[in-house]
Amino acid sequence: MKKLIISITVIFIFSLTLAGAAFAKEQVNCPVMGGKINKEIYADHDGKRVYFCCAMCIDTFKKDSAKYFKKLENEGVSLAKAARKRNKRMVMRDIIKING
Repeated sequence: MKKLIISITVIFIFSLTLAGAAFAKEQVNCPVMGGKINKEIYADHDGKRVYFCCAMCIDTFKKDSAKYFKKLENEGVSLAKAARKRNKRMVMRDIIKING
């Protein structure tokens, strides 16, 4: 009986996790002005990549990023992860490997 309860609980939690992932949606609108995003205009902030419709929206976003993150969260938007920045040491090491 105990194993049955544990199994049902695990299945229930797993199904909730899958349901949450199914409802998350990709960002298609600018969080500032609401227009269609341009994938070439973005800001990486707190490990997330946020896309915008125009460069002016980036400055507005940076003034109150918490407000716009909350807006995107309320809309069910799942933000992309920000690209990792490479430090100069890594770049030099890679150049040395390539050149020999």
